[in-house]
Amino acid sequence: MSELLKTPLHALHVSNGGKMVPFAGYEMPVQYKDGVLREHLHCRKYVGLFDVSHMGQVIIKGKNITDVARSLETLIPISIANLNEGRQRYGFFTNVSGGIIDDLMLSNRGDHIFMVINAACKHADIAHMREHMAGVEVELIENRALLALQGPMAEKILSNFNINIKDMQFMDISTINILGVDCWVSRSGYTGEDGFEISVPSEKAIKLSEALLKFEEVKLIGLGARDSLRLEAGLCLYGHDINSDTSPIEAGLLWAIQKSRRKGGQDAGNFFGEQRIFKEIENGPDKKRVGIKPLGRAPMREETVLFSDSAGNENIGKITSGGFGPTFEGPVSMGYVSSKHAVIGAQVFGEVRGKFLPALIVALPFVKANFKR
Repeated sequence: MSELLKTPLHALHVSNGGKMVPFAGYEMPVQYKDGVLREHLHCRKYVGLFDVSHMGQVIIKGKNITDVARSLETLIPISIANLNEGRQRYGFFTNVSGGIIDDLMLSNRGDHIFMVINAACKHADIAHMREHMAGVEVELIENRALLALQGPMAEKILSNFNINIKDMQFMDISTINILGVDCWVSRSGYTGEDGFEISVPSEKAIKLSEALLKFEEVKLIGLGARDSLRLEAGLCLYGHDINSDTSPIEAGLLWAIQKSRRKGGQDAGNFFGEQRIFKEIENGPDKKRVGIKPLGRAPMREETVLFSDSAGNENIGKITSGGFGPTFEGPVSMGYVSSKHAVIGAQVFGEVRGKFLPALIVALPFVKANFKR
């Protein structure tokens, strides 16, 4: 534990009974005294406060915002140059073979691009950008914490600090003064619920967190419930549901690639992996990410092999994320199956402790998103 990094909120986690575990090189809370189940349900009904300060916060600057956007578009197959100031988009770095190096959120902040990247990938991502983007400055921000306030009452709580919060729509980002401090606030998150991500100077992070926690509707939420919430919402976890071998098309992320970046579009191609990605858009991928609902009570977890028959004769894929969905009130999984078996309602079988247990291919998400659009 002594070699692990600590976020600016580490003392707050410990004082609130957080069970600390290693995660992405950091010592992070997996749960608090109430446990994962109650934390999950609290976030769905009220508001959860998450510490996501381990994520990488990056500022990218150049001669002008258009040059930065065009340069980034060679690494990320989404439209960035037409992203309006104060707006954010989901995206991903691709490699030359069309796999996903990392997924991310990026926003137009007027004179620069602000990006949030995964903790385990951040140093590789920054090296990747510096290698392939000439005339651009890439800076990892290390003096700011990142909080996520998630749940149906998030707007009500945060607007107590600044009424302008109520004017923000899903995927807006703005500088908002909270407790006398300029915070970078986006209306986004990783739970499927309405909510906000708040970048705050590190030395002010505990003060802000404690102010939020004074509201009875707000509780600290650990990594365990963060995972079950995002799984119910059908959201990918990098290194599990997507990786450097997985293409965006296999992962069901075509929606994130605007038509202007696809073949025939005004800004088509000119990004790493375009040959494979365009081919899969046109012909379909060999496998697809799907929702999987086990028909029993036993969860089917990551690495569970899937078969088309109860005898286990035909291997058709595997589960990449799985567990119990507290809101769904049953086991939930997602993973990849061969495209011919990726049919909603089709029955498959997962091998669990030597037995072939039935499951259904279902549409994602398991729990409907609650974003403010």
